[in-house]
Amino acid sequence: MSDLELYLDLLSQPCRAVYIFAKLNEIPFSFHKVNLFKADKPTNLHLTGVFARINSLLNVPVLKDGNFKVTESNSMLLYMVRKYKTPDHWYPSDIQKCSRVDEYLAWQQTNTRYYGCKVFWVKVRIFQFTVLSTPEKVHHVLAEFDIILTQIEKLFLKDHLFLAGDEISLADLIAVHRYNYCYGFNVFEDRPKLGAWKERVEEAVGSDLFREAHESILNIKEQHLISLSSELKKLFKRRLLKLLK
Repeated sequence: MSDLELYLDLLSQPCRAVYIFAKLNEIPFSFHKVNLFKADKPTNLHLTGVFARINSLLNVPVLKDGNFKVTESNSMLLYMVRKYKTPDHWYPSDIQKCSRVDEYLAWQQTNTRYYGCKVFWVKVRIFQFTVLSTPEKVHHVLAEFDIILTQIEKLFLKDHLFLAGDEISLADLIAVHRYNYCYGFNVFEDRPKLGAWKERVEEAVGSDLFREAHESILNIKEQHLISLSSELKKLFKRRLLKLLK
């Protein structure tokens, strides 16, 4: 059994990035499945005292290496890069190439991640929580995200094969999962440049592993409201109302 343990819910974009990176680089790890959308199940690790001792915030992903813990996905990826000496293209030793990766990882926190979350909640969960929203509000959310897609093309992809250059990096791994979970919104429609980039990332990762990591999110239609605890319903409804202000 590996000393490295990963606590993940593959409905979460950061969790999928961590999972794919570890699998693709043949890093041995123990996979502990956490299901955030079924917190009413008494067997769910997310509710147990064991997980609370691992991460008192009850967030995923979590990396545990012996007695050492890391709880932020970007830090987890960098930890694995350094410990397992993964191929240089993931996080280049060249300072300028590395800075390009860092630049995207910093930018996406308040851009791709934030607006991608709004798309997810509006397109997938809005009616499950009986939150009324006008078509104009939905259109506004999608228009905001369309601006982000344009910025991705102009600021990062440019004429490169990948976001930080001509080799796949952590930037691409983080980005591609964020776009893929915008369920109900075809991110790549009328954007052949982004579509070609996504295909290159999937090819570099491997279609089987890519599909495996996205299986949960592709089946999100089956995540019915009845599977959520009343506490989670209230939490998600508050989050959605905040996003729609």
